Amino acid sequence: MSERTIGTVISVDSFRAYIRLDDDLKSLYKSGYEDIFEVARINSYIIIPIGADKIVAMVTSVRSIDETEIGKNKEAIFLTKSARYLVATMIGTIENRGKYIQGVYNYPILDNPVWYVTSQDLDNIFDQKKKEDTEEINFEDDYYLPIGTSPSFSDYKIKINPDKFFGKHAAILGNTGSGKSCTFASIIQSMFDFDYNGKKLKNAHVIIFDTNGEYKQAFQGTKEAPYKNIELVNPFNVDKDGMKVPFWFMNFADYDYLFEPTSGTQAPVFKRALGLAKNQKEVGVKPILDKFTERGVVNLFDASPDDIKKKKCTQSYGNWNYKDDNEIIGLANSITPNGNQLLGDIQNALLTLGANNNIADEKNALEELEIKYLEYSSSQKVEQIAIEKNIDLPIWFNFQDLITRFFDEAINEQENSGNRLREFVSTLRLRLQSYLGDERISQPLLLNQPEEILNALAKFIAFILGDFCKVYRTEDTDLFSEFYKKQLDKEEIEKLVEGKPSQVTIIDMSLLPYEVLETITGLIGRLILDFVSRFPESDRGKLPMVIALEEAQNYIPEKNRGDRESIAKKVFERIAREGRKYGISLLVSSQRPSELSKTVLSQCNSFIIHRLQNPEDQKYVRQLVSAANEDILQQLPILPQQHVVIMGDAVRTPVQARMNNASPRPNSNNPKFIENWTVDLPKDFPNYEKIAEAWEKGEKYNPSKAEPKVEQEE
Repeated sequence: MSERTIGTVISVDSFRAYIRLDDDLKSLYKSGYEDIFEVARINSYIIIPIGADKIVAMVTSVRSIDETEIGKNKEAIFLTKSARYLVATMIGTIENRGKYIQGVYNYPILDNPVWYVTSQDLDNIFDQKKKEDTEEINFEDDYYLPIGTSPSFSDYKIKINPDKFFGKHAAILGNTGSGKSCTFASIIQSMFDFDYNGKKLKNAHVIIFDTNGEYKQAFQGTKEAPYKNIELVNPFNVDKDGMKVPFWFMNFADYDYLFEPTSGTQAPVFKRALGLAKNQKEVGVKPILDKFTERGVVNLFDASPDDIKKKKCTQSYGNWNYKDDNEIIGLANSITPNGNQLLGDIQNALLTLGANNNIADEKNALEELEIKYLEYSSSQKVEQIAIEKNIDLPIWFNFQDLITRFFDEAINEQENSGNRLREFVSTLRLRLQSYLGDERISQPLLLNQPEEILNALAKFIAFILGDFCKVYRTEDTDLFSEFYKKQLDKEEIEKLVEGKPSQVTIIDMSLLPYEVLETITGLIGRLILDFVSRFPESDRGKLPMVIALEEAQNYIPEKNRGDRESIAKKVFERIAREGRKYGISLLVSSQRPSELSKTVLSQCNSFIIHRLQNPEDQKYVRQLVSAANEDILQQLPILPQQHVVIMGDAVRTPVQARMNNASPRPNSNNPKFIENWTVDLPKDFPNYEKIAEAWEKGEKYNPSKAEPKVEQEE
């Protein structure tokens, strides 16, 4: 029998081994050649040798059972004998060559000996063996990035493989206050601290949807203690002033979710009006009549010059749409000939018809208009059909024109039902008009944008991904360029390094109105996915990025709020299914996993789980991960702060860990009630007037240096 033997296997199932400790083992320690070894402590390991391989099992239960020996001599009294048992979950195998792999392929038999774990075994499990100076890290296979330490073996670091952690999506779950924000911040900070075969990260793209406005501090620090890697990371904080998502980037599904047209009547008219509005952009650069102008021209053919004269002099005459010369001239001015002779002739005929001429002149102008229009329409059929296919393309249009001009045109196209349609659509038009006048919605979506932003789509994508320096021109005056310019002009920790990409983009969602929160997050996610999916095949996956969803239940709920499915949920479920092949990874953080989309969580291959006390959440997490880890998850309700259970592809083996400290920490510390209740506060704290003034402007209050700070007694 081996000197390392501590007991034997008495029962085995698919992932558990039941072990009876040897009777001569008088304590839970055993002395070996190298040291004194622990035998039976929760979360420690034991070894079950199977031929040349060694099964690694984690101790999840320790129990003692009294056994009574019955002798033949009934007059004698026998004391009970205590037998000790272990229950251990088999988690991996140390192969003959010393390599540790997760999983078990060869099971022990009854009476199989059980050994205590040695430092050499732990070195294999935690991959603590020092590499030679010439040996480089294998980024694909090695587990090399330390993110914490083992509570059971404090000398051993817990390491992950970043490619496996981010490559197949990951989730950080736990109750509020358990340390989720610090866990995420410390992992990202560890990545920037690490030396990758002599190199540092310089092209990372981490986009954080910051629901509570807490990550700015984690990657900038404070003026007194700035983040040590701030120049390397060059964090880009997008606050309320910069969080503008142009409405014309939305597709019809986005419009449908935000404005809620009824499917029977309003949606078809709305869709047609959007098509006409976006076609107008094409009309501006191509020699072609937009639909609204075209219908206005055709309407004139139904009237004689005498009728036109009469209709110019009355406010109501049949269905006549033009009540004075100015409207006909306005119709002419809506045409952009762009060098096209036919369009120029149509425009001149309209100008003549709109002038105060005699009937003979207007008759000639009307005949000329009809001839030129018929000639034009026969030459433009193919071009017109092509242009009408662009409803979902990110093309700018004037939102006010959509409500007035293009809705009218969409209704006028429907024969014999114009008046009824106008009545049915009136509530939708009223809703759009109210959104246009509501600054909470119109400002972040730029509904009042009066003119097109040059290269808006390219600038916005670069803005979100932290690469705005690649498209920035000092002479540009659009809102994205102006916001970026302000960040370059800031001082100390908030100042961006000019000409250098930002490796972390923090999108502060804390002041966004709830009505547009899901629309904006879903739109950003879809634009990123559409952007990378349009890369050439040879470049696919060469721009990997991480989208971190803090408080993810706000964006990807399992249950719909009302009778409509969240647009953000649709987008991020699509990213969860398809994003990996394009290099987009989701990092989902939530305190209520049972309320999250099952589709998204089912696509996560790595889990970092903090304390969970809600029985529904515990049950849900057990359903997500392997049944082999069920015993390990029994610890979730009693995990201390900063302690986690890590499992999945990212780690070499399921393990409990104490996460590294985040330095600096996110701005998510627990409030200190007694300390703050026992100090003398200045009379002007809090500054109710200033805070309320900023609130009324839809902003956060930022005290100036001249204002007094709260000083607490030592």
